[in-house]
Amino acid sequence: MRWALVKVCLAVTTMVVVAFAVPLGLVIREMARDRAFSNAEREAAAVAPALSITTDRDQLERVVASAGSDSGMAVHIPASADQTSGGTSAVDLGRQRAAAADIATVRRLGRASTSDVPGGSTLLQPVALSSGEIAVVEVFVPDVEVTNGLTTAWTVLAGVGLALIVGSVAVADRLGVRMVRPAQRLVEGAHELGEGKLGARVPEEGPTELRLAAVAFNSMADQVVQLLANERELAADLSHRLRTPLTVLRLNAASLGDGPAAEQTRTAVAQLEREVDTIIRTAREAKPQTVAAGPGAGCDAAEVVRERMAFWSALAEDEGRKVRVAGVDRPVRIPVARADLAAALDALLGNVFRHTAEGTAFAVDVHNGEDAVIVLVSDAGPGISDPEAAMARGRGSGSAGSTGLGLDIVRRLAESTGGDVRIGSSVLGGTEVRIWIQLDGREPVRRGHRGSVRRRRPGRLVSTFNRPRSLP
Repeated sequence: MRWALVKVCLAVTTMVVVAFAVPLGLVIREMARDRAFSNAEREAAAVAPALSITTDRDQLERVVASAGSDSGMAVHIPASADQTSGGTSAVDLGRQRAAAADIATVRRLGRASTSDVPGGSTLLQPVALSSGEIAVVEVFVPDVEVTNGLTTAWTVLAGVGLALIVGSVAVADRLGVRMVRPAQRLVEGAHELGEGKLGARVPEEGPTELRLAAVAFNSMADQVVQLLANERELAADLSHRLRTPLTVLRLNAASLGDGPAAEQTRTAVAQLEREVDTIIRTAREAKPQTVAAGPGAGCDAAEVVRERMAFWSALAEDEGRKVRVAGVDRPVRIPVARADLAAALDALLGNVFRHTAEGTAFAVDVHNGEDAVIVLVSDAGPGISDPEAAMARGRGSGSAGSTGLGLDIVRRLAESTGGDVRIGSSVLGGTEVRIWIQLDGREPVRRGHRGSVRRRRPGRLVSTFNRPRSLP
């Protein structure tokens, strides 16, 4: 907008300067010409009184010399009509430059005129003699005298026009800066707020419209901070309320005695207590964790999958479920925190045990590509009739104990790396949840209307995870 304003001002000022400078330059040229011919008329008028008194050559030469224009003035006196009775002969003083026809025309008409000659112009001024004849005074006006001072005047005029253009551009640039700078600060503040810098504010200055926009932005940022603070306090309060039932569970688990089931129950209760403590500490922090993990951060997805499957395998064995794990024989590094991946896997595996009948088989596959890692959790259950509704945060399946937050946790984990989550039909006949974890550090995907992903996915891994597999 700044350069657009400068260009508009430059164009307008240039047109105005040209519109005024060109006519003014022509007027200056005409004024210089008029000045030169006015001087010639004065010179011719200085000789006219002498011609009305005498036509003697010697006296006329002295008069012309006293006028100071003997080199550029000529006098043409015609011969008297009655030359035999004492008339005078024709007299020509000075150098004749005008054509004889032009002199004769002026003598016949009795009006002054100008004619072009080599090197300039001549002024032909008629003068009446005592004898009744018409003499013609010729004054030469060179081109140098006509254009005298014209170059200087045009140079000054061009300099003034150029100064006006430069000044207008400078003023337009300053006005553009005054308008653009607050807009740039508003854009920078919006980017900072979008990156999680909740302290970003915009100076309330500039034009009225931009100042009002800055006021609205700062008010919005304050409301966002207040809403996040209220949300953190609410999360901390709700998490703190879980301590009482967790204490009861821990005491009951301690009285179960020895055995694998009792040990697993105590381990689960201890992990639940740690998760609740983590939620409370995170919620109480002054700043939300909105910054992505730096280079080298993350975990080994294969190790996390083996650990969580070892935890769930005991329950699967009790319920007669067949379990298969693939792709975890080698390390698979991903830019995701270990606790986040474990929570996502627990959410998906918990859904399998919660929403499928006992004896339903399930599988977990890990596929490692060049720029992405895919984790597949599939089962042989009845499937999900409306995957889009299942991905909606907080909606749930409508059954008891379903809050609708499990799949949302998985989705946010994948999208934090630039990936996504898709629900489809598995080769086992039930549901397949695919977690796409991006490795190349691109920006997180942005979801459009109704959860559609606006990013093209690499195609070389698609055929891999759709390959039919069988359980042992």
